[in-house]
Amino acid sequence: MSHPAIVKDNVAVITGGAAGIGFAAAAAFARAGMKVCIADVDETRLAEAATKLSSVTSAANVMTSAVDVSRIESVTELERAVHERFGGADVLMNNAGIQPGSTLFDAPDNWQRIIAVNMWGIINGSRIFAPNMIARGRRGLIINTGSKQGITTPPGDPAYNVSKAGVKAFTEALQHELRNTEDCRVTAHLLIPGFVFTGLTAKGRTEKPAGAWTPEQTVDFMLARLEAGDFYILCPDNDVPRALDEKRMLWAAGDIVENRPPLSRWHPDYADAFAKFVARE
Repeated sequence: MSHPAIVKDNVAVITGGAAGIGFAAAAAFARAGMKVCIADVDETRLAEAATKLSSVTSAANVMTSAVDVSRIESVTELERAVHERFGGADVLMNNAGIQPGSTLFDAPDNWQRIIAVNMWGIINGSRIFAPNMIARGRRGLIINTGSKQGITTPPGDPAYNVSKAGVKAFTEALQHELRNTEDCRVTAHLLIPGFVFTGLTAKGRTEKPAGAWTPEQTVDFMLARLEAGDFYILCPDNDVPRALDEKRMLWAAGDIVENRPPLSRWHPDYADAFAKFVARE
């Protein structure tokens, strides 16, 4: 079985859909018999992705769109084009994201672009697509790709962490709004990948590290948890079991509750306490 929205002839829209997790999701939706629109900022990758999808489904069921998700007018045009071609969306996967790296005091343009794509891209997609998805009166899904870094906020890439923390807060608010909207059959879900070997994480490597999952493994896990009804789709990987992720997240929340220094997990005065916390059953 699969989620009722992921069925033959329904429509899936995936941003950042030309590669990585986005393309793996598009291929999975296509194999389920869905009509698929992959949106990406890179037109060359879009053409290549469309060719690959032709081995999975009919070309008539595949749409591509060059979109900059940070620009509301670009996302608005995407929604209009999907409605014109396929009649609307049943599944929206706001997956586009970038991680060029950041430091606290680096160029403001870098921060603005990271937050514009990673956070505003998801806000734009959800706000523009959701009203017509609700109006269709059908079971629907909005899947927003977050990150564990948006929950545990490790040091080293603050702009990315801020953007993904915003995605978590926005998606929680979105699901609360949807479940309190009369006759709404659309639900929101937060995908929280583990270490996935994609162009975003490869950093020059050509072979997948042993600890990483493939995009296909991540999407298979996502589909299973959507069927189960999870809101937080917390993915493990080959290095980090779910139990360790849970303890890291509980420790991060404990910084507030116990009034520890921020990011105390990386503070030398708390190294032993954190190690004991992780080791306990």
